[in-house]
Amino acid sequence: MTLLRRLSSVGRWISDERIWCVCSQQVLFFSKFDIKQQTMKAFLAFSAFFLAITRAAAVMHSLQYFYTASSGIPGFPEFVNLGMLDGVQLDYYDSNIKKVIPKQDWLAKNEGPEYWERQTQASIGAEQAFKGNIEIAKQRFNQTGGVHLVQNMYGCEWDDETDEVNGYDQYGYDGEDWISFDLQTETFIAPKQQAVITKHKWDNDKSRTAYLKNYYTQECPQWLKKYVNYGRSSLMRKGLPSVSLLQKTPSSQVTCHATGFYPDRADLFWRKDGEELHEDVDKGEILPNHDGTFQMSVDLKISSIAPEDWKKYDCVFQLSGVKDDIEKKLDKAVIRTNDGKTGEGNSPAMMIIPIIAAVVVLAVIAGLGFIVYKKKKDKRPPSPVENKEVQEEMLPQV
Repeated sequence: MTLLRRLSSVGRWISDERIWCVCSQQVLFFSKFDIKQQTMKAFLAFSAFFLAITRAAAVMHSLQYFYTASSGIPGFPEFVNLGMLDGVQLDYYDSNIKKVIPKQDWLAKNEGPEYWERQTQASIGAEQAFKGNIEIAKQRFNQTGGVHLVQNMYGCEWDDETDEVNGYDQYGYDGEDWISFDLQTETFIAPKQQAVITKHKWDNDKSRTAYLKNYYTQECPQWLKKYVNYGRSSLMRKGLPSVSLLQKTPSSQVTCHATGFYPDRADLFWRKDGEELHEDVDKGEILPNHDGTFQMSVDLKISSIAPEDWKKYDCVFQLSGVKDDIEKKLDKAVIRTNDGKTGEGNSPAMMIIPIIAAVVVLAVIAGLGFIVYKKKKDKRPPSPVENKEVQEEMLPQV
């Protein structure tokens, strides 16, 4: 399964040659191959539930923020940020609308106009810093044009049983790790040689380190707990999916597709004679639906399965916190095909690969230097850094 690894434990945002980009109120994935080859391609656009971050345990809550700045893409927002709670989008801002807007009714009802105005002003400040930093980065890396993109994601996690908290702050450019803060060692990690000078400067800034430690162990978890309390009834709900068997042609693989479940702590797999299969299967990622629920699929290769053995196979869906599984027998009578036919009668034609929205956007992200910024002080944690002056602290100057 291709999933972004758990940030707090692995400390990377790259997984199986994919990188993420938050843009146009959506989260996009780009393969590193496409970036390096500078090819235009259509990618799946996922409604901004963050998507591919691995599901935490039932009692683990997360608050995450994503910042993306781009240049060289006509008609596309140069800056976007959004926040997410337990995989559910909280808010959204981009450089076109110039306003932070709530994405959850329960958040909008619990925070007044002053709160949203503060978020807007903070995001405007971050936008300006990001734009300036992209230009400086281009100079640093001897670049004059082309498409460029910088990324920052940070946040915290809280176990509501043990009260344990953790945090992370990661920066990247061109889909590559640039620099990150290690909360356990209270030091910065610079996987790129170009970032080592910044690492040394920040490691020696003890006041900065102390602030970050307090932010990720105190301030961020406090806001996380507050938001969880706001949205508890929505976040804690359980929703079961509809499960279908899909097939392109009589000889192609059979896809078991579950859609409409919530939360995203779920599993879907094929069994033979009651035992889970690990060969001749291909499990997909859990993807968000436009209505806040999720979907996933798992393929079964049937070319080597004798017709009389089909009855031995079934697809099983399991949802965390729900006792009963949903089982679907491998049966030609219930398989839906692209011509809309099943053994149960005609039904609408379905695509084997479920696509929420296909969007042709963004292209090619050439190498660029990633510059870390600090922004205005604010009441929520859209940034763990408060000193406004540090907006001037561009990487080439350190």
